[in-house]
Amino acid sequence: MTADIRVIAHRGASEDAPEHTLAAYRKALQDGADGLECDVRLTADGHLVCVHDRRVNRTSNGRGAVSTMELAQLAELDFGSWKDPSGVAAESPDSLDPEHTTVLTLERLLRLVSDAGRPVDLAIETKHPTRWAGQVEERLLELLGRYPLPGPVRVMSFSARSLQRVRAAAPHVPTVYLMHFLLPRYRSGRLPVGIPVAGPSIRLLRRTPEYVARAHRAGHEVHVWTVDDPSDVELCARLGVDALITNRPRTVREQLDRLV
Repeated sequence: MTADIRVIAHRGASEDAPEHTLAAYRKALQDGADGLECDVRLTADGHLVCVHDRRVNRTSNGRGAVSTMELAQLAELDFGSWKDPSGVAAESPDSLDPEHTTVLTLERLLRLVSDAGRPVDLAIETKHPTRWAGQVEERLLELLGRYPLPGPVRVMSFSARSLQRVRAAAPHVPTVYLMHFLLPRYRSGRLPVGIPVAGPSIRLLRRTPEYVARAHRAGHEVHVWTVDDPSDVELCARLGVDALITNRPRTVREQLDRLV
């Protein structure tokens, strides 16, 4: 049933608002997303911030690695104006709104989810390698323990070692093993020990659509990233995946509802 497929907003409603900004996540909730996805990195002074790249160059007006900067330094940067390089957005009220331009801490995102007023999935990706290694997972689990959230939380990573750290410290938190391609030992659908959810890319599923059935037979859910194209949405619906991670939550939800 397509109605059972969870629609998870990739870095927020990032087609419409700058990725990983509070505005992008508010828009995703308004658009009816079943859940939110974010990437987290640890700053030099121990704060988890929602930034995808190792460096801030692409998504801000600054330069440098997140891990070498303190939160106060990141807070001085503009994380929103890159979304419209034409400069037209500079005349918009949004350009003056901190929710569109300020670096987002994971703690602030957790407060948004906690106050959502409805169950919201939260999928948090730990980014590795990093100089802070296990401190990322330690800080993440500490924050999750401080906020009562209305929906399930999953920790995702391409790093099996990161997921092993989470499993050892918090076995109740589900983990997702992200994959660009299928290693031979996982082609049968099995995953590293203790990981319940497979996270293949949409490119992987285009090449190997039979993987979904294999993973399901092995007892795993399948959460696919990043699914924006209508033909890819149809493919995932046909294969019966459990969740779609998308930059376009409203559009994808509407398409899935039409496919019922």
